[in-house]
Formats: sequence, C-alpha cells, structure tokens
Amino acid sequence: MREQYRSTPLLETDLAPAPMDQFAHWFKDIAASGLHEPNAMVVSTATPDGRPSSRTVLLKQHDDRGFVFFTNYTSRKGTEIDANPFVSLLFPWHPLARQVIVTGTAARIGRDETAAYFRTRPHGSQLGAWASDQSTPIDSREALLQRYEELAARYPEGEQVPVPPQWGGYRVTPRTVEFWQGNANRLHDRLRYVSEGSGDASAWRVERLCP
Repeated sequence: MREQYRSTPLLETDLAPAPMDQFAHWFKDIAASGLHEPNAMVVSTATPDGRPSSRTVLLKQHDDRGFVFFTNYTSRKGTEIDANPFVSLLFPWHPLARQVIVTGTAARIGRDETAAYFRTRPHGSQLGAWASDQSTPIDSREALLQRYEELAARYPEGEQVPVPPQWGGYRVTPRTVEFWQGNANRLHDRLRYVSEGSGDASAWRVERLCP
C-alpha cells in the first residue's frame, strides 16, 4: 500500500516564531477540515528502565505553556509519568498529510484546573472517572457496569459529582516540536523547533530534518 502525497511544501519562512503558535495554526486548519476528533493524539510514556507504552488520548487544552490531557493518575501512563516524566505526543493528521511530533516532560496540573475541567464533562463521563480503576484487571464488563450503576444511583443527573482524587490533568511542556508535511517522492518536509532556554519565542531554533 502506497500513496503519493501532493502537498504544498512547508518552508522555514512559513513558520510562526514559536511552536505553540504554529501548532495553533495547524490545529485550526485540521479542525476546519472536518477530521473526526482532530484533538486525538498518541501519548507515549516509558518506565524508568526504558520500557515504552502508547495509547490514544484527547488533547483538552493547548497554549503557550504546553499540551494538557486528563487521565487516572493510577493508570499505566500516570504511574509511568510519575516515575519518568519524559513523554512523546503524536498528532496523526493523515487526511491533510500532516503530523506533529512533540517531545517534552509531563507534570500534573493544579487541582483547581482539574476541577474546572471536570465540571465541564458530561455527567456520565464524570461517573465513569469514578467507576473505572484505569489499567487494572477487572472480572467482567458486568462488574464495571455494576460499579457505574451504583454511582449513578448515588449521584443522579443534576447532582454534583466530586472530582476523584486519583484523576486529573497533565501538562506536557515541549522541548522539541516537529511539523511534518508529506510531499511527492517521499521528499517530505520536517521542520523541528528545539528549545534553547525557557521556551519563550526567543529561545527556539528551527532545524530541517531529512525525510
């Protein structure tokens, strides 16, 4: 299986001064394209001895500080991040022949930020955060549904669900952000921002990588 990409080349002069601004530009394009769940990203973590794992999660916030997603802190990714904060994010935007690859460090966001986001989640998703001990074995789907129904009886629709103490957000502070644009003959464009300091606009350099 093979596809010939025919995109407009990505040039250094096309880029915004800082990677988060460039990401915002591309994300706007992707969202406008109608791609299903454009905020889906692959989060890769590793144990302290280097054993990797990956999964798809949803990006919930991006700004100058980085990329935010939410999870159960006791899940596999949560325990791996707490032991080894180095992570990678991959946004696979294939319909537009684009990818964004981020490397950086993840850290828990404040509980106030977590609570503010939790209140915006649908009632069922709030209950689900309590019902699921993410990444742990469970006897059956019926057992999971029973947990959920017990919580639904305790916190009916319209009643505030408390924020689970084991659930919250991580913010990934980027150290590198690569913008990949597919082009013909496998001569893809790969432009990577590399942090040379605090991460502000004056502390990034851009390098072109061979495809």
